[in-house]
Amino acid sequence: MTGGGLLVAGTTSDAGKSVVTAGICRWLVRQGVKVAPFKAQNMSLNSFVTREGAEIGRAQAMQAQACRVEPTALMNPVLLKPGGEQSSQVVLLGKPVGELSARGYHGGRQQRLLGTVLDCLAELRGTYDAVICEGAGSPAEINLRRTDIVNMGIARNAGLPVLVVGDIDRGGVFASFFGTVALLSPEDQAHIAGFLVNKFRGDVSLLEPGLDMLHGLTGRRTYGVLPFRHGLGIDEEDGLRVSLRGTVRESNVSPPVGEDVLRVAVCAIPLMSNFTDVDALAAEPGVVVRFVDRPEELADADLVVVPGTRGTVRALDWLHERGLADALRSRA
Repeated sequence: MTGGGLLVAGTTSDAGKSVVTAGICRWLVRQGVKVAPFKAQNMSLNSFVTREGAEIGRAQAMQAQACRVEPTALMNPVLLKPGGEQSSQVVLLGKPVGELSARGYHGGRQQRLLGTVLDCLAELRGTYDAVICEGAGSPAEINLRRTDIVNMGIARNAGLPVLVVGDIDRGGVFASFFGTVALLSPEDQAHIAGFLVNKFRGDVSLLEPGLDMLHGLTGRRTYGVLPFRHGLGIDEEDGLRVSLRGTVRESNVSPPVGEDVLRVAVCAIPLMSNFTDVDALAAEPGVVVRFVDRPEELADADLVVVPGTRGTVRALDWLHERGLADALRSRA
């Protein structure tokens, strides 16, 4: 039996959609279900290259690993790689096809990609027992609903039930759940199956009255409450809003081999490409990795890394403006 599917949406970016999708995938695999991940459209400067040489989002590669299958371009047919605040490179089925402004993309090109996206999803659903799809941002971005191909647009066209994930750690989760449903059209609302509370700390019993009220207000149940977990080691997706502090993913490492510690400073240049590559260094015993944006932070570094970027001229200007260019010259 093939063709089952689910869309994991979120009330916000970073609600935990990628992790929840991966978790559902791995749980299904353990039940003997043949499953694959899918995300119609991704925006990220961090990409994964498949065995066939196709570029897809790193989250879908991780989710394929959770499914115990080989990642393919079908799992992420559209990848947008930002080249600035207003434009992105469009990667279609793993290959770059051009550069588009945000207005040009949402003005028509995105909708034309819907057929390709649906074909990829249909092919996966014809091969696997279930396909667990991940949304992007929020399904209630009503300004973009007309051209949406990754949230309710894909749910409506593919007939998928939608699980809405909310991050309670950032607050306002009940309002986010209620508001998400309220802003959708009746046709979109019909696809919302229920909610999942993510990143909860504390006594779940204190949450239950609110969950009961939410059910009364929306007619939809909450399917689970997931605890906050540190050190999951999941790659960051969003390269535009990268924070200098805490960018390197948490990982459980063993102590240094000897007394020496290797200090690696990574220049946090604009539009960094694949900044998650340094996670491999951070996972080594005795290696300390930090992102820097001031020349004095290079003083005690044993190694300085200048990562690749989608905006070379902008990055060079930034290095000069911050005084890092002179510091790098003196080290060289």
